[in-house]
Amino acid sequence: MKSSKVSTVACLMVFGLLVSPAVLAQNTPDTTEGNSLTQLSDAFESLSERAGRAVVQISVVRYTLRQGGIVHSSELLGLEHTGGSGVIVSEDGYIVTNAHVVENARNIKVLLTLTVSEKDTYHSVLKPRGKMVNARIVGIDGETDLAVLKVDEERLPFLEFGDSDELRQGQIVLAFGSPQGLENSVTMGVVSSVARQLRADDPMIYIQTDAPINPGNSGGPLVDIDGRIVGINTLILSHSGGDEGISFAAPSNIVRHVYREIRERGRVRRSHIGINAQSITPTLAAGLGLPWDWGVVVADVYPGQPADRAGLRTGDVIIRVDGKVMENARQFDVNVYQREPGDYVNLELFRGSEKMNLRVRTIQRDDDLDRIAAMVTPEENHIERLGILAIEIDSKIAQILPPPRKRGGVLVAAMAADGPNRNGGLLPGDVIYAFNGKSISGLPALRSELESLNTGDAVVLHVQRQRKLMYLAFELESVAN
Repeated sequence: MKSSKVSTVACLMVFGLLVSPAVLAQNTPDTTEGNSLTQLSDAFESLSERAGRAVVQISVVRYTLRQGGIVHSSELLGLEHTGGSGVIVSEDGYIVTNAHVVENARNIKVLLTLTVSEKDTYHSVLKPRGKMVNARIVGIDGETDLAVLKVDEERLPFLEFGDSDELRQGQIVLAFGSPQGLENSVTMGVVSSVARQLRADDPMIYIQTDAPINPGNSGGPLVDIDGRIVGINTLILSHSGGDEGISFAAPSNIVRHVYREIRERGRVRRSHIGINAQSITPTLAAGLGLPWDWGVVVADVYPGQPADRAGLRTGDVIIRVDGKVMENARQFDVNVYQREPGDYVNLELFRGSEKMNLRVRTIQRDDDLDRIAAMVTPEENHIERLGILAIEIDSKIAQILPPPRKRGGVLVAAMAADGPNRNGGLLPGDVIYAFNGKSISGLPALRSELESLNTGDAVVLHVQRQRKLMYLAFELESVAN
């Protein structure tokens, strides 16, 4: 339920903007207008205070490979200090941020904001810094650029998720974070667009806002006037590197789904029904003789999949999913993949001029990495000192992977529960070709190289990620017993 005070004040703000020229022209001060502005200021102050308690500053230490070639020496490892923002989403210390804020991190610390009771102890305008605590990565979802962290703290202030589908262009929003390292800053703006797809094939949609966001804001919350998370600040479009009034946030409905999946399972499952859905364009509508130029058309139905068994056909136009109007293919995909595998979706569609309803069962999307992860076992594939499950590349696995850049190597199939903080940034799907300059032909070779090193020694891995070769450099950590 919306806060009546804040909502009323927001309306007063709009009214004030509309009548302000007339008010300024009056010679006699209008006390009613003054009261309205005071209420407006008080409301935003209260909102900033409440929401700001759950915003954290994130400090990350990464090891980077210095220029000059590969030598077996820790002197070639440079420390890189970066950071961003995050928001506490549960009382027991779960934090949501961007994946790019914490990727390849060796060490992560979170600065918690002082609570109201703690602040009441101090009277200076300059308040002492909050509490710095260690954080660990629970999981990362590269498709949405989101990550979930955990701190070992209890009874923390947190924010609840709002419904990003309810956002409308022009609504007031506040962006929280630590731009340029300036802890717990807040800016205000409006929703410029409720859904932006930056590229035609981009798997994400974003909320566009003109609330000023700068480097360091990444991972912080975009908050509505009721103090609910409606987005996670993710990126800016800029020619100068700073804010130019074009900022993008991951919608809260997607963030909520990713958070719950990672918290419960350590990774994100995505459902589908076995079709290729395309957005209807004016040209496509004209060519197919459709009565409207928006919505979703079924371009392909995969044989033997749930949609095929339910009777869906190529050329069907889907207008609603469980009563919700579908305006484009991305909206359709998001509404389906957030369902639990095995759930049913009710499709309202047109086949020519005939209106139909179909009930279709969802199944889990069969990602290639999921298939590979199912082939490994902790007993045979656990590389303890890297915190990964690795597998040798045979002809069957080679068919699943992108074209290899080199011969040999081992594949990172999955992360062990304690892996992400001490493996130099390895991700599932990476192929390890070399270890400190020595070629890796299989699991025995990788284990042998690891056994020859001590805690604190330098490790430089040459890996292929997708189609790109890269170095990952870090210091070897001890393994907890």
